[in-house]
Amino acid sequence: MKEPTDLLALVEERHIVICCGTGGVGKTTTAAALAVEGARRGRNAVVVTIDPAKRLANTLGVELLSNDPNEIARDIWDTDGTARAAGRLHALMLDTKSTFDHLITQYAATEEQAQSILDNRFYRNIAGALSGTQEYMAMEKLYELHDSGSFDLIVVDTPPTRHALDFLDAPRRLTRFLDNRVFRILMVPTRSALRVTSMAASALLRTISRVVGRDVVEDVVSFFRAFEGMEQGFRDRATAVRELLDSGLTAFVLVTTPRRDAVEEAQYFAEQLVGTGRSVEALVVNRVHPHFSDEPPEALRARASELSVRAPALAACFENLADFEEIAARERRQLSGLEARIGNAAVAHVPELGHDVLDFGALHEVGRHLTTRT
Repeated sequence: MKEPTDLLALVEERHIVICCGTGGVGKTTTAAALAVEGARRGRNAVVVTIDPAKRLANTLGVELLSNDPNEIARDIWDTDGTARAAGRLHALMLDTKSTFDHLITQYAATEEQAQSILDNRFYRNIAGALSGTQEYMAMEKLYELHDSGSFDLIVVDTPPTRHALDFLDAPRRLTRFLDNRVFRILMVPTRSALRVTSMAASALLRTISRVVGRDVVEDVVSFFRAFEGMEQGFRDRATAVRELLDSGLTAFVLVTTPRRDAVEEAQYFAEQLVGTGRSVEALVVNRVHPHFSDEPPEALRARASELSVRAPALAACFENLADFEEIAARERRQLSGLEARIGNAAVAHVPELGHDVLDFGALHEVGRHLTTRT
């Protein structure tokens, strides 16, 4: 596959684009804009959010998103009628429990086994609340969309930066859990005619029951009894997800703003991503102040001083221009280290728009800034 040179190439050529970044940097908007641009260029695109704040539905102008892809009517997103005929746009918001339920049904050997797990109180408690469950189910949903063969472009909007690292590592953590000694001990009852014959297992369960109560332990043991035989399916799927993330089909887009704290978070994420053997293929910087003058702020202030007596209104304009140029220069300095750290990745600057992105007209505007080749 040809190496992408910009975000337009990612939108036109890649199968999966994962948008990562800290909270409040416009990551959801970026993901939606990229999916829209993909649809406009004739691709069957879907944007996925695991953001519980439900901002994506608001951005796309729909009242509710579900765990299944919802197609958005063409006349809503193709506002100027210029999109290629084959283009389609879908959106969904991850429902962790529904995705988990689907997996249980898929990997269970029988309907009875699946139902015994779905009815288990321990399972119902962990399906949507266990640490790491949301991140792993997001990866499962991503793989499900990929495996369906229904979409050309899948754009994923992730949680804030440090949680996104959990999102990327979720398949590996699941594999480690299945291989963990405690998991194997809890599976002992299922492999010993439903009797806990291992001294280690007995000791562990007695200790846990003293802390959380016998009923809870019985629910846990019943869950693992019902889970028997399904481990390999989860292992195989986790391996397939990791391979998909590491393949040339997937690109990681880092989203930030010029704020110092956001840039520091972005640098942290870029370092962590490299540590996993992956790389940032594009950097999106939202809310950038553009340069309006080729003159440095000092020269603009000097001009304002010269005009202060005979043309005070014009002098004030030069002072404002100097302020904007100082902000723009400071932002470029703050971004320089990050842009150097990501190497030859594509970089797109989206200017401060002066209005919220609340409809498809505004999304198209953002999309133009993201995909215009310079």
